[in-house]
This record gives sequence, C-alpha cells and structure tokens, in this order.
Amino acid sequence: MIEFVLFLGLCFVLGGLSVASNPSPYYGALGLVVGAVAGCGWLSLGVSFVSLVLVMVYLGGMLVVFVYSVSLAADPYPEAWANWSVVGYGLGIG
Repeated sequence: MIEFVLFLGLCFVLGGLSVASNPSPYYGALGLVVGAVAGCGWLSLGVSFVSLVLVMVYLGGMLVVFVYSVSLAADPYPEAWANWSVVGYGLGIG
C-alpha cells in the first residue's frame, strides 16, 4: 500500500512538472490529466465518492481549457518533452 501511495505521489509531482515545463498545450493537458488522476487516486484511498466527483469535475474543466488553448495555439509541430528547451525548463523547475 505504501508503494502505491508513493507511486501516486510521484505521478502527481511529474504531472505538475510536465505542466509547468512544457510550452505546448497538447502535452501540458496530458500532464494536467496525469496530475488530476493521481491526486484523485490519493483521495480514493479514504473517500471514494469525493474522488470520483473530483475526477469528473477536473476532467470536464481541463477539457474546456485544453480545447481553448489548442484553438489559440494551433502549432503544426509542437515542442515535445525531448526538446532541449523543455528539458532545460524541467531541470530548472525541478
């Protein structure tokens, strides 16, 4: 059980780091989803109904933000996590 909680904590931190370090909205939205699911997974250990409601609310809100940001920044070649600038952002934030 402790390993599962540590795994969720690691996923939560990596999701937040990926949102903060990536300039592309495509990968930023993926980081938001990973962070939200990991945070709600933490809550599911004690209060499962609240975590399910939070997942539904967070994913609905993130879908709206993702569609809005993608429509504003329609890049044909978005920067991925393997670009040096994104790696530098991640190391600087970390």
